Amino acid sequence: MQATTQQLVDGISEWMRCESPSNNPASIARMVEMMRAQAAAAGLRATVIETQAEGKHAPGPVLPVLHITNRAEGDTREGLLILGHADTVHPIGMLADNPIRIEGDRLYGPGGYDMKAGIYLALTAMSAVATPGSTPLPVDLLIVPDEETGSHASRKHIEAFARNARYCLVAEPARANGGRCVTARKGTGMLRLGVKGLASHAGVAHDKGRSAIREMAHQILALEAMTDYQRGVTVSVGTIEGGTTTNTVPAFCKCVVDFRLPDLQAADELVGKMRALRPVGEGLALDIDVEVNRPPMVKDARAEALLAKAQQSAREAGFALEEAPPTGGGSDANFTSAMGVPSLDGLGADGDGAHTVYEHILVSTLEMRARFWLHLLTHLD
Repeated sequence: MQATTQQLVDGISEWMRCESPSNNPASIARMVEMMRAQAAAAGLRATVIETQAEGKHAPGPVLPVLHITNRAEGDTREGLLILGHADTVHPIGMLADNPIRIEGDRLYGPGGYDMKAGIYLALTAMSAVATPGSTPLPVDLLIVPDEETGSHASRKHIEAFARNARYCLVAEPARANGGRCVTARKGTGMLRLGVKGLASHAGVAHDKGRSAIREMAHQILALEAMTDYQRGVTVSVGTIEGGTTTNTVPAFCKCVVDFRLPDLQAADELVGKMRALRPVGEGLALDIDVEVNRPPMVKDARAEALLAKAQQSAREAGFALEEAPPTGGGSDANFTSAMGVPSLDGLGADGDGAHTVYEHILVSTLEMRARFWLHLLTHLD
């Protein structure tokens, strides 16, 4: 039975009431349990997998990854992978000042558009095809707890499921002003740069010091100059801190740099430039820690064919699915696309305002989006 608009609004609203910011493992666990219980009640198999960031990001908290499937026990066929994330950028208490409400066609609430509504729509469709064998491909829905902070703990699970996926659909929000989907995303990376200088008294022995902040100023200019808008490369120094007191030549300074890349060649070139940075002044040293966190999501012929199938499902559901221009924001689709799995992103709820206090969903589109998801699951093969 097709879910009504009111049922979808009620269900999404209930999920939004469970605030689940990335930095609060307990709240994420509560959100995941709500999702698990709903899936199990619909007859789907739902399993929580504990995970933890490794390497430079460890020790991190133990977090829950939720796997929901309509596979029968022992079914290892290549399937359809759906991705979503339970974490949001909004802190606990956001609801106090920004309550869930409907104004006109807009359902407001933190974390609804990005992306609890998208997961709810996908899970609603899966609930209608919970019986093993009721879809051409077995369906796996993987809900991760840390996408908003880089998916450091969950990437290994995303890639493990992607190895057995024919297609990947990502329930991130549809792009505003038309509900367009995403077929290409820039890769994302981060540079942590530290400068080590030499402290001295700023008045009595200024000439004996080696200012880490002055050196960092040179490095920031060099980094920002690596931005190349024509190629789609951006470098942004986002945070900086250094020094101890105003009357001391600063012996340390550090900054964190965000960078975005259109393709792997640009990624290799930019990382090489960053690793080749050298101090401008004498008696100073640089500590360079750079990584590409998410590889670029590049549309190829197989992704183009998947888009055509999704557009047919949208037409059957009563709307036109347009393609958004390549975006600078990353998602977990970057991982699956880089592995060669045809991937479509931005298939979630239609609305606007991700990461803002005016985040909202367009209520009038919910039933169409639910029909779209059900048609996809029953026609992709």
